[in-house]
Amino acid sequence: MKTAIVIGSGVAGIATSIRLQLKGYQTTVLEKNSYLGGKLTEIQLGNFRFDAGPSLFTSPNLIEELFHISKKNMTDYFDYETCDISCNYFFDDKTHLTFYADKQKLKNEIESKLNVSFKPLEKYLKLSEYKYEATKPIFLEKSLHKTSTYFSKKLIKCIQAIPKLNLFESLDKTNNKALNHPKLIQIFNRYATYNGSSPYLASGILSLIPHLELNQGSFFPKSGMHSITKALTKLATDLGVQFITNISVNELTKKDEIIHSVKTNNGEYQADIIVCNADVKTAYDTFLNKFNKPYKILEQERSSSGIIFYWGINKKFSNLDLHNILFSSNYKEEFNHIFNLKSIYFDPTVYINITSKKNKDDAPENAENWFVMVNVPSDENHNWEEIRLITRKNIINKINKVLDTNIEDYIIEEDYLDPTRIQIRTSSAGGALYGSSSNSRNAAFFRHPNFSEIKNLFFVGGSVHPGGGIPLCLNSAKIATELID
Repeated sequence: MKTAIVIGSGVAGIATSIRLQLKGYQTTVLEKNSYLGGKLTEIQLGNFRFDAGPSLFTSPNLIEELFHISKKNMTDYFDYETCDISCNYFFDDKTHLTFYADKQKLKNEIESKLNVSFKPLEKYLKLSEYKYEATKPIFLEKSLHKTSTYFSKKLIKCIQAIPKLNLFESLDKTNNKALNHPKLIQIFNRYATYNGSSPYLASGILSLIPHLELNQGSFFPKSGMHSITKALTKLATDLGVQFITNISVNELTKKDEIIHSVKTNNGEYQADIIVCNADVKTAYDTFLNKFNKPYKILEQERSSSGIIFYWGINKKFSNLDLHNILFSSNYKEEFNHIFNLKSIYFDPTVYINITSKKNKDDAPENAENWFVMVNVPSDENHNWEEIRLITRKNIINKINKVLDTNIEDYIIEEDYLDPTRIQIRTSSAGGALYGSSSNSRNAAFFRHPNFSEIKNLFFVGGSVHPGGGIPLCLNSAKIATELID
């Protein structure tokens, strides 16, 4: 029987193991941590449960597909609900915008609170869908590094769409031209952060991202984001995939232009196919350090990282929902600090995710579990202990000002992640959450391909093509396994 090894159990690694097992490979997943899921895991603080990493769930069809091809009933493993509200947005002037999933409600919200027409935003969202559908078959579902991709009939549609893709201007410029209120511009500039980039540097093509959330919809896994890891792991196990935890890969040995073996701290493994789900830069610095390095790819600017606080709050806030954003008063300066000054602005944009709004079991009665995050630069020998304490103070000041509260009075449980801890736990170089940034218009072409010069070595995950975030990681698994054929 053909065999495969997947290095790393992030969502892309688990999805790859499912696809390989279905293709007839006896697949083993090697994970250095004691738990599975990579960033998509959870933590428990007292009676509070938190999703540790990704908090937004879109494109559930990509999860559904894995159960469909496995001929399994997804509801036996996993269930989710549609969110009526995609996000709450708060501004320093006390403006509070609720982005409803229902377009009529959203129209009423925009027109009543901003006193502008909804039509430019309506047009923007339709164009976002057009951009996504035109580029998806080439940029998101196929390898950009294979000649065959460019002989597809679908390339013609993509080429015809180029004048409308805003490739050669920043996302901020695209949004300034299309939208009719500064607050809407700021809201849609935020989508650059979905892959760790700056809206003032990244291409306007990123204006396709809102389509996933605002046209297709945002969703909530009924037991939290970590239930995605649990469900896919159970599916993989039921199919025959073997998971081994607490095992570190030390070296891949090459013989006759193929990977001959995987050396670990617990012995040597051999397989016909090797798939790397580890951060690609870290992989080349460690167990691939004897292989030819793609320097132009590995030297790309790192994406942003984050400082995250997990707070058990013994109070309920009725004006907050699952997803909430408290915006900086100077968004441009915030990104200037992150990507140019490599520091954190004193007035950061604060994201608050509260899963207990949907899953009551995540917090005690009359309490809430707050996942509080700000964007920060990836690690370049920063003093994160000092920065974290200052950032915590600035976050609290922001929350108190915008929500008219004294949040420290209600924090009864606390933990945190910073770039150093992120790097240690996920092996992400510098703690970058998405590998390389998309601040260059050519960024998509400088992501590591899903294959390598070694014919039985492949790559999946957020640090390689097509990019970071759960949907793109799942796409990378599909692309890589198709290339294996």
